[in-house]
Amino acid sequence: MDISFFFQPLEIDTVKGESIASILFSHTEGNFPEIEKGSIALFYCPEFRNGIEIYHGQKEDRFRTEFYNLFPSAHWEKKIYDLGNLLPGEKIEDTYFALSNVIEELVKNDVIPLVIGGTQDLLLPLYKGYQNLEQSVNITSIDSKMDVGVTDEEINHHGFLTPILMHNPSFLFNYSVIGLQAPFIKQSEMDLFEKLYFDTLRLGEFNSNFRKAEPLIRNADILNIDLQAIKASDFRGKEYQSPNGFYAEQVCQIAKYTGISDKISSFGIFNLFPGATMEAHQLIAQIIWYFIEGVADRKGDFPKCAKTEYKKFMVHHEAFENDLIFYKSNKSERWWMEVPHPKKEHSRYDRHHLIPCDQEDYEFALKNEIPDLWWRTYQKLK
Repeated sequence: MDISFFFQPLEIDTVKGESIASILFSHTEGNFPEIEKGSIALFYCPEFRNGIEIYHGQKEDRFRTEFYNLFPSAHWEKKIYDLGNLLPGEKIEDTYFALSNVIEELVKNDVIPLVIGGTQDLLLPLYKGYQNLEQSVNITSIDSKMDVGVTDEEINHHGFLTPILMHNPSFLFNYSVIGLQAPFIKQSEMDLFEKLYFDTLRLGEFNSNFRKAEPLIRNADILNIDLQAIKASDFRGKEYQSPNGFYAEQVCQIAKYTGISDKISSFGIFNLFPGATMEAHQLIAQIIWYFIEGVADRKGDFPKCAKTEYKKFMVHHEAFENDLIFYKSNKSERWWMEVPHPKKEHSRYDRHHLIPCDQEDYEFALKNEIPDLWWRTYQKLK
């Protein structure tokens, strides 16, 4: 598919020197780049109609100037493209259609889309971009809220999970939220997550031990960041007023770990509203930088390599006929757990039976306990 007609070209000057701008392949008037497989393609989608409609038609991409003026690492090997701005459609459904088609085309060609939005409901068309790729996916959101929404209400930037859950056909295997804040959580939402065996990590848990978040990040195919989950002191603007949230350096750390994960195939940064300060746009530029740095540091772990490239550990558990099986990567020393499932009946879930964990889960199993991640995955597979 030719996706060029979905985008507005950029107006940029010729750049000299060693900055990122000198290595970017940008979409300019009459020159849409030919995108190579195995590359990274960033673009901006100024769609706000399911969030704060007064911002419709406004463009807020000052992060580009900040990103272009940073410097690449010497080991960045993947080509990086800036496709420009995704043109909002006459109706918001037209924007959704365009975004889902762009995502599908990029992902099936092993290109990592890096989407800067626009409101967080854009996660829905990003997710829909996977429906023709014949695989189920995991989503991880960096967010202070669960954003479930109500069944009979229209989708909005704080209520998009229900449309994802109700989408037919369903190809969502797992959904995780990192950074939840208790005052923003409804008990009905928590009950739903428990029923569906989804994963949650509260902000306090994240602050006390970042290692708890790493397996949830590594287990995702799609990771997205809600910029409103960042502390207002670290991300200023009219729509950013939360006294609690992630610090700037924590979000950059998350972006780095997101890039490192061999499973991540899409990355979204959402709820970028007009009026954010220049310092906020500088932070977005650095989030993008750290994500690309992480991609450059990928080790070729699961799902890119065979189990023979791991050390295998077997732990006997009294409650199961078979042992609990753990794998440790020879390349990165990261850990995975194997969760059994009947392959003939659930072949579409083959890629989900090996789930990320850490050494603490292995040590937990040695005490004859079942790790939570293992148990929740087992419930979804059986």
